[in-house]
Amino acid sequence: MTDFNPESLSSIGPKEFAQLVKSTPDSQIAEVMSGDARTKILDEVFNRMPQLFRAEKAGNTSAVIHWVITGGADGGSDTYETVIENGACTVTNKPERDPKLAMTMDPVTFLKVVSGDGNPMMMFMTGKIKAKGDLGLAANVAKLFDIPKA
Repeated sequence: MTDFNPESLSSIGPKEFAQLVKSTPDSQIAEVMSGDARTKILDEVFNRMPQLFRAEKAGNTSAVIHWVITGGADGGSDTYETVIENGACTVTNKPERDPKLAMTMDPVTFLKVVSGDGNPMMMFMTGKIKAKGDLGLAANVAKLFDIPKA
């Protein structure tokens, strides 16, 4: 298995990524995600979202979702914006629109969610994910993407 770093992420597919997250200890993910590689890893994950978007599941869903990933340098966070409208998904790391849903989580929780290695509902119930706004959308957001199973 490859090491958990930006270079390995750019060369593997979603299924391999899911296996990598599952096989990497949380402490190692947390360490990598608190360092210089954080932005590259987050960009890599978010840049894949449009390809993994399942338009057939979205129907006429129109939503702006903000993903707030805590645990950055100096205690900061990174916010990415996912816009779902007209059967398409776009992503930016410069949020411009008011979100219908904002979800806040640490980087380990985020990577577990997007790799299919964690149950988002359980993570919400236990406080690992904080959601503001449309909780119905929060409950269904995972269904809008082809999340690999490790």
